[in-house]
Amino acid sequence: MRHLFTISVAVDQPIVVGQDQKNGRRQLIPIKSGNVDGFDMDGKPFIGKVLPGGVDCQVIRPDGKCELSARYGVELNDGRRFFIQNDGIRTVKDEFVQAVLRGEFVDPNLYYFATTPHFETYDESIRWLENYIFVCKAVRKATEVDLQYYVIEK
Repeated sequence: MRHLFTISVAVDQPIVVGQDQKNGRRQLIPIKSGNVDGFDMDGKPFIGKVLPGGVDCQVIRPDGKCELSARYGVELNDGRRFFIQNDGIRTVKDEFVQAVLRGEFVDPNLYYFATTPHFETYDESIRWLENYIFVCKAVRKATEVDLQYYVIEK
């Protein structure tokens, strides 16, 4: 695996749709903006911004496991755009389950958070995003999520 780029996503406060003992806590987190910084497969700069209007759909199960699917657009500095659907999980130790179910922030060093992104591109020069498998190591901060994008090479 090789690290290619990082996306830092600025997020708004969660909108809680509902919560119960059966399903857990369903919430929508608006994606406001963000930055892309790194390199493409050829080592050329891969820099841009996250477009506003995305959303991170989450359900935090009664056991504290968060299942999420974030969907957002990216625009590179040269105007090329692509779409990301980033599905993943975040898990916490038993002693932090009640805190996450209450919507409290938990120190990123105390949980596991990883995703598998899928890309939709509209420019042949970035079609390579669709031709490789990527994984992300993610860190949730108070107002942003940092995603380290790694490509699995042959």
